[in-house]
Amino acid sequence: MNISYNWLKEYISLDHSPEELADILTNIGLEVEGIESIESISGGLQGCVIGEVIACETHPGADKLSIAKVDIGKKNLSNIVCGAPNIRKGQKVVVATPGTTLYKGTESITIQRTKIRGVISEGMICAEDELGLGDSHEGIMVVDQSARKGMPAADYFKVQSDTIFEIGLTPNRIDSASHFGVARDLAAYLGLKGVVNLKRPDDEGFYQDNDDLIINIQIKNTEACRRYAGVTISGVHVQESPQWLKTRLLSIGQSPINNVVDITNFILHELGQPLHAFNADQIAGRKVIVRTMKEGTEFISLDGNSHTLSQEDLIICNAESGMCIAGIIGGIGSSVTGDTKNVFLESAWFNPVYIRRSAKRHGLNTEASFRFERGADPEITVLTLKRAATLIREIAGGRISSPVIDVYPEPFKHAVVTIRYKNFDRLIGKKINPQTIKKILDSLEIKIIKEEKHGLILSVPPFRVDVNREADVIEEVLRLYGYNNVEFDENIHAVLSHISKPDKEKVTNTVSDYLVANSFNEIITNSLTKEVYYKDNPLAITLNNPLSNDLNRMRTTLFYGGMETIVHNINRQRSNLRLFEIGNCYSYSGHSKNKNILDNYSEKEHLALFITGTRSEINWIEPATQSSFYQLKAYIENIFSKCGIKQEELESDESSTDYISEGLALKKYGRMLAEYGLVNKKWLEYFDLKSKVYYGYIDWTYLLSLIGRQTITYRDLPRFPEVRRDLSMVLEKNIRFEDIRKLAMQTEKNNLINVILFDVYEGEKIEKGKKSYAISFVLQDRNKTLTDSQIEKIIQNLSTAFEKHFNAQIRKS
Repeated sequence: MNISYNWLKEYISLDHSPEELADILTNIGLEVEGIESIESISGGLQGCVIGEVIACETHPGADKLSIAKVDIGKKNLSNIVCGAPNIRKGQKVVVATPGTTLYKGTESITIQRTKIRGVISEGMICAEDELGLGDSHEGIMVVDQSARKGMPAADYFKVQSDTIFEIGLTPNRIDSASHFGVARDLAAYLGLKGVVNLKRPDDEGFYQDNDDLIINIQIKNTEACRRYAGVTISGVHVQESPQWLKTRLLSIGQSPINNVVDITNFILHELGQPLHAFNADQIAGRKVIVRTMKEGTEFISLDGNSHTLSQEDLIICNAESGMCIAGIIGGIGSSVTGDTKNVFLESAWFNPVYIRRSAKRHGLNTEASFRFERGADPEITVLTLKRAATLIREIAGGRISSPVIDVYPEPFKHAVVTIRYKNFDRLIGKKINPQTIKKILDSLEIKIIKEEKHGLILSVPPFRVDVNREADVIEEVLRLYGYNNVEFDENIHAVLSHISKPDKEKVTNTVSDYLVANSFNEIITNSLTKEVYYKDNPLAITLNNPLSNDLNRMRTTLFYGGMETIVHNINRQRSNLRLFEIGNCYSYSGHSKNKNILDNYSEKEHLALFITGTRSEINWIEPATQSSFYQLKAYIENIFSKCGIKQEELESDESSTDYISEGLALKKYGRMLAEYGLVNKKWLEYFDLKSKVYYGYIDWTYLLSLIGRQTITYRDLPRFPEVRRDLSMVLEKNIRFEDIRKLAMQTEKNNLINVILFDVYEGEKIEKGKKSYAISFVLQDRNKTLTDSQIEKIIQNLSTAFEKHFNAQIRKS
């Protein structure tokens, strides 16, 4: 939001520098994100002066050029070559002296002392478009003879300088979404330090001229519109706005349109109340009806776009059709144009929920919807209407041809809030004198209804939309008291706290550190995602009021965000990626029999891993090797190892998720713990990825619960050596190494401590449909050294088990 310093001073006397005022605004909750100095004319006409043409003759080297002797108030006359056909002796003109920069739109030119066709030219006599004062370039600009020679052009044309504050307005501070709103907040703050006069905009100049054009008003949906007021002005002349009005709007980045529309925009930025002007002659039946329309009704807005209305959209209608999407945008058929003679002016209070939903539904974001979505002040509805009508009569002519018709079925009540002084002390952390609290409340226009021994009962005005609880009032008081005035307590307070086991943060940081040490980068993606990913997924949660159509689902997986990140990086020449994310995933079950609706939803934390490209960057030591399934498998198994999860206790099967085409699913106690593998080809094509991507996830919430069940035991390091024996066997291709490892562990429970697969062979030397495994078995007895006979017996038992269960052909190594 842009705020003009000059405009601000219309309502409050200020002698602070822009920098000082920016600090004050930030301290009272209106954070200034930028300060910009502007002029009503680009460049401020710096270096331009008024001059008098003393002599003028034709250039000897060019018939269309003239050589002028110009008096610009200095000792010597300036010699200037000019190509304008209208230059004459005795004229008062505007001269850009050497070194002056002139601006024309986004382009600029710096005037130099130069030689033109052999004659020195010491500046330039300017046309009005070169000065930024108009569009004409037919000749030089001639000013009034009363202008003093040497006078700065900025003084003659009364160039105004201004400072613009860019304020990052938070949603709860809509009360300050206008120049008067900011001035009111400044007055509240500065008034605590002395007397400050706040000039409030008024409607004293309003009076009714006649009853020639009365438009009746009817509100059919009083939930969506609780107040609607209107007045008509007849015989207006729609034309360009006066300079002061255009200057006000241009200073804050608003483009002037015509005097009527500009006045409504002026009131919007002055008082924060959106207004809308209708062409009264287009209001069929001389009736305005505030209602909803049939589902599917077509509506064409001011910008020429067609919108299909919902039955929940609030529409301002005449007796026959819709004229405006309430609080958002007007319709093309009832807009004010250069031919408009009669105007109906609207001022209303619309329900923020209705406006927000309609704005999001139609993808519209206007100055009006911005304010109505956050809550307008119902008590200035008529004030702003009268003020705008008065300005239209003064600027555009015409007569106010109806009384103000104000339909207000159920007036707003001020919020009543009870506060306790002890809660000020508790929440702020400092004891504030009750008299100081009362003074701040008075400056905030929060009235004290009743004083009690330990607190106050307050009446909060409706313009403070977000203040309706005790904590809100305390926040408002602290905002003006000053956060910086709350000192730090020098005492140190400590308590013993119980930390649940496992320590979630510690485990998460340990695993994150491990991944980062292995060249992974952590990513954080949006938990809101696209509808297209979940259109056939009944578990996906749909948002009723999404931020945009692309962010209307809550994610059930981290997969899509990770894939989007991979695409983003590959498009920027980063193809070797290792990414991980720990984040919440959400789903809907809808099967809970409990009354609590939240039981139908679940929120779980997942850990996702993504690998693509080569295992390492290109170097001279080793050749480039592509990432593989086994690389991802090793990372996941190492994570389990760090968390105390034993691989042999997990149930494994082929992954069945849609995202993975070749992979594994790991379960514990029958519940899915992790899945990982090669990303399905259809998703690679969807994201337009040429290289393979390996993806895996771990149910982090479930993993943490498993860690909590683990019993940790300690024992001495073994004193006796381990022994390794190898077996080579030929098996059916469908037999997995995991099956062999589990059978080996079941067969030799006492002395077998590890099983390692170190070679796999499939080829011509092996019977079709079979494969060869070379496996190492690591044996150890913790109480004694194993003898050769014991070792041979163990290996024989293992061989027999493999032959029996897998029909393996054993070849000892």
